[in-house]
Amino acid sequence: MISESEARGEIVRLSKSLFDRGYSVGTAGNISCLVEDGILITPTNSSLGFLDPDRLSKVSRGGRHLSGDKPSKEIFLHRAFYDSRAAAGAVVHLHSTYCTALSCLTDLDRDDCIPALTPYVVMRVGTVRLLPYTRPGDPSTAELISQLGGRFAAVLLGNHGPVVSGTSLQSAVAAAEELEETAKLLMMLRSLPVRLLGDQDVADLRKHFPQG
Repeated sequence: MISESEARGEIVRLSKSLFDRGYSVGTAGNISCLVEDGILITPTNSSLGFLDPDRLSKVSRGGRHLSGDKPSKEIFLHRAFYDSRAAAGAVVHLHSTYCTALSCLTDLDRDDCIPALTPYVVMRVGTVRLLPYTRPGDPSTAELISQLGGRFAAVLLGNHGPVVSGTSLQSAVAAAEELEETAKLLMMLRSLPVRLLGDQDVADLRKHFPQG
């Protein structure tokens, strides 16, 4: 686990990188990571492109606001991953264009909504569960994540966007980027015959690149 000072700097740096490349617009999206005595998270109604490291919100693992600006109203999404998935050290929630577009489609497999199109989505993201729509900021979404029992490193919120966890800030951001790129490819290929990776290919990748 990196120091709180390092974590603050990394959140600001990686958030700006995502914003500058169009993964987040306006005040959409939120990012958090664990520190020794709590959780650092981007403040509510803040732009990922213009964060101040000293104003990042800090909350306890139980959700009590400790310092900084008011935390994102979706802090419960992050806490649900930390509480249910032991390997989670950081969580990224975006409204990235192609993932959000996918989350609005009616013909997705809810148990595995991101097909094994490339080896990298299997290696870096794993199986993604589609969750039903809930109002942004509705704490009931945390219960939906908790009910998954930590089996998924990432979920797609219906009509909303992705939430991706990782062992570190860097791995969570990389997984969120890979998920968005895969969603883009899936949208581009929707009207074409597609060759997915076979079950043996997926099993081999999971053996050599297990999700944390």
